[in-house]
Amino acid sequence: MRFLGLILLVLAGAASGLALPPVGAWWVLGLSFPVLLWWCEKARNWRSGFAGGLLFGLGYFCVAFHWIGFAFLVDADAYLWMMPFAVGGLALMMASYWGIAVALAVRLPLAFVPRFISIPVFLSGAEWLRGHLFTGFPWAAPGLVAEGMGAVLQAASLIGMTGLTLMVLLWASLPFALWRSRHQGFAIKLLLAVLAALLPVAQFWGVARLESHAVAFKPDITLRLVQPNVSQSDKWRSENAVVMLDDLVALSSSPVATPQLIVWPEASVPFLLDEEPEALRRIGEALVPGQSLLAGSIRRGADAGEATPYYTSIIGIDDEGRVTGRYDKWRLVPGGEFLPLEWLLAPLGFRKVVDLPESLSPGPGPQNLLVPRVGLAGALICYEAIFPHRLLADERPDFLVNVTNDGWFGQSVGPYQHLAQVRLRAIEQGLPVVRAANTGISAVFDSLGRSVIRTELGVRTAVDSPLPMSIAATAYAKWGDWSLLFIALLVIFLGAAAQRSHHAAARP
Repeated sequence: MRFLGLILLVLAGAASGLALPPVGAWWVLGLSFPVLLWWCEKARNWRSGFAGGLLFGLGYFCVAFHWIGFAFLVDADAYLWMMPFAVGGLALMMASYWGIAVALAVRLPLAFVPRFISIPVFLSGAEWLRGHLFTGFPWAAPGLVAEGMGAVLQAASLIGMTGLTLMVLLWASLPFALWRSRHQGFAIKLLLAVLAALLPVAQFWGVARLESHAVAFKPDITLRLVQPNVSQSDKWRSENAVVMLDDLVALSSSPVATPQLIVWPEASVPFLLDEEPEALRRIGEALVPGQSLLAGSIRRGADAGEATPYYTSIIGIDDEGRVTGRYDKWRLVPGGEFLPLEWLLAPLGFRKVVDLPESLSPGPGPQNLLVPRVGLAGALICYEAIFPHRLLADERPDFLVNVTNDGWFGQSVGPYQHLAQVRLRAIEQGLPVVRAANTGISAVFDSLGRSVIRTELGVRTAVDSPLPMSIAATAYAKWGDWSLLFIALLVIFLGAAAQRSHHAAARP
């Protein structure tokens, strides 16, 4: 019976992954998450709690991260053997956070606070740590489930993805808690009613927020997003360099409109763009007076003595082919752009997925790029857009520009989940986001996360869009994840008070 329970935990966790984009079946959590609560009700000690959280999380993260396996199919002869270690190992590592969180929640006396409160609180704390420790990896946080919940997602402007994670888990606990409350006192039932009421309240508030902010655009400013749709197997072939540059220039040029800003995706060309005078000259000739280009490119830094650093960057280029600014990515993808524990893993045959002779180096941190006639752009390259914290430089930009190459992940759920996290950043910060992706999905979101324009995945195209206006800094932009701590302490206090009231009423 215990073995069947362990299998059920894995299956329930896997089903929970269907609540994430692009499936968005958020209601599945109301069926799957109670399985973990049921297990914890019967847990005899913290070890049982750890096993429950670990196995439930393992199922969830295996489904949530399965798209990573597509990256190892690009050069299957070299990388395929690494796939189970990368996907399974990453899922197990992330699930360990959940195992520890549930173990702590089970260790907490049930008489102090109900499990339907303590487990969501500890799991949301684990999710916060997952986004910060060891460079952080907050992909597939349960708060992203709100992407499928309509206007509820607007609550991110108040509490961010981390606060949404806590609220989503509390709402997912309600079916189990309501079933258990038939034996509970009035205080517990009242607390459950309040938590349940917060869901329609969040929906109505989100609708009101959207209706009170009309979509507004900066006057006389147009953007062009270039999506060349180069397959990953062709991306780094030097013999394709001229053809790829020709295609990018062709997609950027149009006799119909003259955008002020053109955006190319991450690593748009297979050479060091800022070191190629001929390429810069061609770009300058293609740009009309007053136009600017932001292009994703690998660049080489100054010789640091032991090794020459390489960066994945956004390079600003003007209509004379001059480099006007650079931003270097500072949050690098573990296993992709650098190999963690390289001294240990490299001798075992492990390699980073990005095929460069050296690991990439991190840049100094958040930085804006000034785009003439357009404004101040906060720069995010690919993976950086999944982090809600340390997103902006000291000076608040006019918009965010995100360049990415999701070609690694083919026609999987990965690009859709990545896009959903980019949208969430727009809502959290109250800033429009301009996104150019190599194979898609390119998009422009306004400051409330509404889609202005969006391309299809796997299509060669260039699209024009006006630039949405920013709004005042949101509550989350000002206070960050302090909101998570406030909500967690509040629900723990209310849960403890309700539990005490129930036990007091039960005494003869």
